[in-house]
Amino acid sequence: MIDFGPVTREEVKFADFARTFTVADLRAQTNASTAQLYTFVADATDAEIAFIPHDPVANDPYAATEAERHIGWSLGHLVAHVTASSEESAAIASLLARGVPYGREPRLRYETPWKHMTTWQRAVQRIEESRRIRLGYLDAFPDEPNLTLVQENSERFVARFGELNAIGRFLMGLQHEIGHYEQFREVARQAREAVQSGA
Repeated sequence: MIDFGPVTREEVKFADFARTFTVADLRAQTNASTAQLYTFVADATDAEIAFIPHDPVANDPYAATEAERHIGWSLGHLVAHVTASSEESAAIASLLARGVPYGREPRLRYETPWKHMTTWQRAVQRIEESRRIRLGYLDAFPDEPNLTLVQENSERFVARFGELNAIGRFLMGLQHEIGHYEQFREVARQAREAVQSGA
């Protein structure tokens, strides 16, 4: 799995970090990350997938309602969220790789409604579907992808991350996904304990 530590510690800009990776690396890391997502839910019951954990710092400004803004995210919700973000990054990357300019709008994102992600079967299906979608976007890269074209972003974004080409944009989705791993582990722990205790 990729160590994004140098980027997180701001030792290197994301764009410079991304230059060390190839399209083959993106494919391998996609398979590795979706395999890791599967481990978080592999032994979960339906009740554990749907369990809403205690999260005192929950604050989702994009929640559908104000009531949902401060509730913890279930395992199903996390699966829906990280897969949607990774797919959006992959979609943008495939445009850039083919020489198609892209800025920030429209958003190329669709997130499966988290309230539908209440069973083990749905969580596993979503993970496998996301793996297929992301690999499909990589298949859309030309044999010689355009790595000169960068995503149009705000000056503030560029100052922080640098100018992201296709590989950099794809990697940003993976970084976001990996950044949620600890949350997956904590939610899985709470869900397991709650179900076992009959709560």
